[in-house]
Amino acid sequence: MELAGCDGGPLRIDVRSGARLGEARPAVVICHGFKGFKDWGFFPHAADRLARAGFTAVSFNFSGSGVGADGETFSELERWGRQTITGDLADLATVVDHVAAGGAPRIGLLGDSRGGGTAVLHAARDRRVKALVTWAAVSGYRWWSDEDAERWRRDGRMDVVNLRTSEVLPLLSNLLDDLEAGGGGALNIVAAASQLRVPWLIVHGAADESVPADHARRLERAVGPARSRLLLVEGTGHTFGVRHPWAGSSAAFDRVLESTVSFFSAALS
Repeated sequence: MELAGCDGGPLRIDVRSGARLGEARPAVVICHGFKGFKDWGFFPHAADRLARAGFTAVSFNFSGSGVGADGETFSELERWGRQTITGDLADLATVVDHVAAGGAPRIGLLGDSRGGGTAVLHAARDRRVKALVTWAAVSGYRWWSDEDAERWRRDGRMDVVNLRTSEVLPLLSNLLDDLEAGGGGALNIVAAASQLRVPWLIVHGAADESVPADHARRLERAVGPARSRLLLVEGTGHTFGVRHPWAGSSAAFDRVLESTVSFFSAALS
């Protein structure tokens, strides 16, 4: 299905559920990360598992994902280039509004990598969200140096390489402007974490090469032990041993997914 995205373009959504007609099930909304998309690697498998566990699993592509209607190809480079965190938050709010209007009695968020940070920001401000799980979440959005920022602003774009396809994806300075405007307040993930009042499972690969595990520890310190549980998975990295296209799970990801399902089953019951 499609809703209207933050940029006026399509917000593409998949819904998986074993619910009978008229049955209201708790929903889990899944947020992908930077250069990710709803059909990447483990996301469909995770959504299927959540649906089998009794949830309505809702996955979607952020407006700025760059992935087009075929669900795989980075064919919307103009939308990709204009992406912002504020836009991601607007997209997530649209999806949560739709899920709530559909009668879901309780809503959880599952966010991966940058999508984990966005899920934290949303969960801190939306009382309809009753549980949160993050996988390899960032504790801050800035991954560039001051020199990179100067060059980015001067050139009006930063070229980002998709390592999977070797495509060069031009990222406009909209993202930089957005974070410089809101990074100290509305887009501060650690500050939002300190305001969370829902149970939170923080999952991270101990050998994460893209988002070091210190990000998870920083988030855990911010929210405190009363509402959070930190699961550091030894011997695995950013994607828990899973690749795209999906070629099967790994022992690490099996642990991550089953821990996630168990957590939501308890928190959204």
